[in-house]
Amino acid sequence: MASVESVDRAASQGSALDGEPDPRRWWALGIIAIAQLMVVLDASIVNIALPSAQADLNISDANRQWVVTAYTLAFGGLLLLGGRIADYTGRKRIFLIGLIGFAVASALGGAATNDVMLFGARALQGVFAALLAPAALSLLQVSFTDAKERARAFGVYGAISGGGAAIGLILGGVLTEYVSWRWCLFVNVPIAVLAAIAAIGVVRESKAHGDTRYDVPGAVLVSGGLASLVYGFTQAAEAEDGWTDTSTITWLAVAAVLLIGFVVWETRTRHPLLPLRVVLDRNRGAAYASSLLIGAGLFAMFLFLAYYFQQNLGYSAIKSGFAFLPFSVGIIVSATVASSLMPKVNPRILLVVGGVLATAGLALLTRIDLDSSWLTLVLPAEVLISLGMGLFFVVSASLALTKVEEHDAGVASAMLNTSQQIGGALGTALLNTLFASAVTSWMTDNAGSGNGNVQQLASEAAIHGYHVAFWVGSAFIATATIITLLMVNARSSDLSNEGAVHVG
Repeated sequence: MASVESVDRAASQGSALDGEPDPRRWWALGIIAIAQLMVVLDASIVNIALPSAQADLNISDANRQWVVTAYTLAFGGLLLLGGRIADYTGRKRIFLIGLIGFAVASALGGAATNDVMLFGARALQGVFAALLAPAALSLLQVSFTDAKERARAFGVYGAISGGGAAIGLILGGVLTEYVSWRWCLFVNVPIAVLAAIAAIGVVRESKAHGDTRYDVPGAVLVSGGLASLVYGFTQAAEAEDGWTDTSTITWLAVAAVLLIGFVVWETRTRHPLLPLRVVLDRNRGAAYASSLLIGAGLFAMFLFLAYYFQQNLGYSAIKSGFAFLPFSVGIIVSATVASSLMPKVNPRILLVVGGVLATAGLALLTRIDLDSSWLTLVLPAEVLISLGMGLFFVVSASLALTKVEEHDAGVASAMLNTSQQIGGALGTALLNTLFASAVTSWMTDNAGSGNGNVQQLASEAAIHGYHVAFWVGSAFIATATIITLLMVNARSSDLSNEGAVHVG
């Protein structure tokens, strides 16, 4: 069978099916890595800038989370459709459209004059990221056909995917401290434009052929269902009766109906947004399920640790951002090691080791207190989590595309990003609700403790809330680890031999 790269070369440039590697593949990898970094870090770059943006635009405490979730929901909810569009329209073409659209949306967000404009711009960023991300991973998939080179390329991609969130926190701190929170969005504009210009002459076009109809009803059902689910979690934190409040139950019920409807629709439509064959493979299914849970736990770590640094330890925005630097370094080191181990070591072993390290690191954060030492407590936790995540991201990125058919390359790569982003959105909303409930409960139980310092009580209540969030986050990652242990049966040779997606 001919590889996609060979088919695309013949179709697009009229050359022979010689199977020679793309001579510009390493330049293409650099461009793809820059685009992926921009997408990933944008999910976290606003976390540290959020207090400044909230004060500047008079955003309420109840609505401030939408600065984060508007992006992740649009991104994750539309990734499946974005993957299909990339497959059939042309991965390079959609990659370029995604870059330019992301730049425009970022400019709108940086210029926002009110909360609605900022939320809308963040959602628009998510829409174009949903086109950009699957196109990028698909281009990576078809550009590297040599097993060792492909493992190295996935190592770079995994390092960017894992470390981008922490880099975003650092960059957000620097820009907020020395320029303005608005530059956390403006900074994307020159990056995206330069990447698009470079990609025109370097990245090679590839696309699937055949029926190009899109499953718009499926996209509406899954996006609406996920948005309703997040809003239901939000209502549980805000409503008087919490989880039993009528509004909470109503939104969760709507989410259940829409998501069940999505699954039923996908089994009946002739052009499914998510062909069940993609997720029902045990190895790919394990990669997607564990990525969702990992995303939930990892996003929670960034969110609550950032608040702990600034509100409890009194760190500045830039100091808070740099407190995450060891995490970025650990991810890069671990991903580099993982890329060299992947062709030799069983992927289940790498995934389980990574999961155990990350679980232990997140559990260690449950020991933080009002005056905990970053050096002796937070740093070891960051190192453990980052080493574990570096292993996980590299292996799962390859595992998610194992033995996938050419027509499904885009949707398979989109599912990996979808799992991580939706996991992050749901995890942020759910753990924020659990955090708020824990804080309220702690304040109620300790209101008559005799300590008249209300600020002290509030700080201690927040620490209790962080503990609850970190315990639940570690449980998410532990569950992901168990899933990979029980379900993954691929061997390293299965991943190494997947040098290209094949045409059936």
